[in-house]
Amino acid sequence: MNHATTRATILPEIIKLIQAKFGLSEDEALHAFYTSATGASFADDETGLYGQSPNYVFGLYLEEKDEESSH
Repeated sequence: MNHATTRATILPEIIKLIQAKFGLSEDEALHAFYTSATGASFADDETGLYGQSPNYVFGLYLEEKDEESSH
């Protein structure tokens, strides 16, 4: 599977997790994810993050949000 296909396969799961956790619409969750550092890393083939599980990527996103809220 190429990187884009892999990303397209797990992205919906990540977005569903974000929607459920934060009560966002699909569009809001997509925007929140792709404007985050985690989303940028996920979109970058060099990081390999696209190959991780949706739960792992979601966990990184939550850590990022926690760090932002503690500043």
